[in-house]
Amino acid sequence: MANQNAKGFKRLINACFFSVAGFKATWKHEEAFRQEVILLVISTPIAIWLGGSAIEKVLLIGSVVLVLLVELLNSAIEAVVDRVGLEHHELSGRAKDIGSAAVMMSLAWVAVTWALILL
Repeated sequence: MANQNAKGFKRLINACFFSVAGFKATWKHEEAFRQEVILLVISTPIAIWLGGSAIEKVLLIGSVVLVLLVELLNSAIEAVVDRVGLEHHELSGRAKDIGSAAVMMSLAWVAVTWALILL
C-alpha cells in the first residue's frame, strides 16, 4: 500500500517505483503488451528513417506509444474486473469489451497515421 503521508520528492520517488512495478506486471502478465512493445521497437527506427519532418516522426512514433498507453489502461481494467470475480457478469464483460475496443481504436489510429504520412 502506498504511503499516504509521503509528500514532495518522496512522493515522486514512490510514484516512480509504483510505475515501474506496473510496467513489470503488465510485461509479465499481458502478451498483447509485449507484442505492442515489439511493434514500438520495430516501428521507431522505421519512423525515424521514413518520417520527413520532426513532426511526422513524432506522429508516427507517438501513434504507437498511444497503443501502449491504451493497453496499460485496458490491462488495469481487466485486472480490476478479474479481482472482483471471475464469474460471468454482463457489466464485467462490457467493461472488458470496451477496454478492448479502445485498444482496437488506437491500433486503427496507428494505421491511419502511418498511411496518411507515408502514402
